[in-house]
Amino acid sequence: GEALEVNRDVNCVTDFIHGCEDQLQKLKKQKEKGLLYGIPISIKDHINCKGHISSGGMVKFLGQVKEEDSVIVHVLKHQGAIPFVKTNIPQTMINYDCSNLIFGQTLNPLNHQKSPGGSSGGEGALIAGGGSILGIGSDVAGSIRLPSSFCGLCGLKPTGNRISTGPSAFSDRTFVLAVTGMLGPMARDVDSLALCMKALLCEEMFQLDPTVPPIPFDEEVRLRGNPV
Repeated sequence: GEALEVNRDVNCVTDFIHGCEDQLQKLKKQKEKGLLYGIPISIKDHINCKGHISSGGMVKFLGQVKEEDSVIVHVLKHQGAIPFVKTNIPQTMINYDCSNLIFGQTLNPLNHQKSPGGSSGGEGALIAGGGSILGIGSDVAGSIRLPSSFCGLCGLKPTGNRISTGPSAFSDRTFVLAVTGMLGPMARDVDSLALCMKALLCEEMFQLDPTVPPIPFDEEVRLRGNPV
């Protein structure tokens, strides 16, 4: 309900992920409760979810319904999270604003005259507006950091190859970026980012994507105040 209200105000959601209720019922039956048990999570548009498109803000991708979840969505579900919406991005995602010809312009919930930043602008707007408590964005050159800054949030661009980016719009690209694009969490506080990273850096992810170094999250390093 909150997400719908925020979306009416600032136009930040591109799709609602069906099957949330079914997933919740399935989770309730599981003995093992994951680290993100029952937490609804918003996901940037280009991250693949089974049965949904990953438009990247481009009309040419509108007909391509994805047949499988990306590794990160699979791991989030494994940890008990419930991906519930996909969020808006600028066309091609290489932009510091958040507007495209399919879904239109996303506004900053703190000031409708301003941009939420980009390219994870839909995430920034939804979380800052109170429609999501934790989201997954992506960052090559500021795409998590800028909207986090513009919307007054916390965001983390992890070290390159720390989290699996496949299969998603990153892994579908035909060009090679000099800087590694990374998926990462966005939230209202640092503790939420840490919990999300701890949940993602698990055996399930390391098995699904052997290219990711199997190094779990180091809580002690974080509590010492050093960069994670």
